[in-house]
Amino acid sequence: MTKLTTHVLDTMKGLPAAGISIEIYRQENQGWTKVSTVITNQDGRTDDALLHGSEYKAGKYQLIFYVGAYFAQSENPSFLDDIVIRFGLSDPTSLIHVPLLVSPYSFSSYRGS
Repeated sequence: MTKLTTHVLDTMKGLPAAGISIEIYRQENQGWTKVSTVITNQDGRTDDALLHGSEYKAGKYQLIFYVGAYFAQSENPSFLDDIVIRFGLSDPTSLIHVPLLVSPYSFSSYRGS
């Protein structure tokens, strides 16, 4: 199955992070073109893949996770605001999963399966 997916986990709470806005961009002609905007659901995932079908092609991409607004809803102050993850897609026949583990003060990501 060829698609790009993500999953956001709030490591401070130990729960999926719902309601986080994510923008998807593709690099084109030395600039970034916005592909779409999605919001995480109650499971910390998006209802559909971030990219699939004809949108899913080789190139450079960036995901912007707007975690500042998410953390502003709680009593905990947030050091982080927007998290940008840039990556390359060389094989458009593969599944790329980009999980984000986040707290108000740190984050990590990796190429998942």
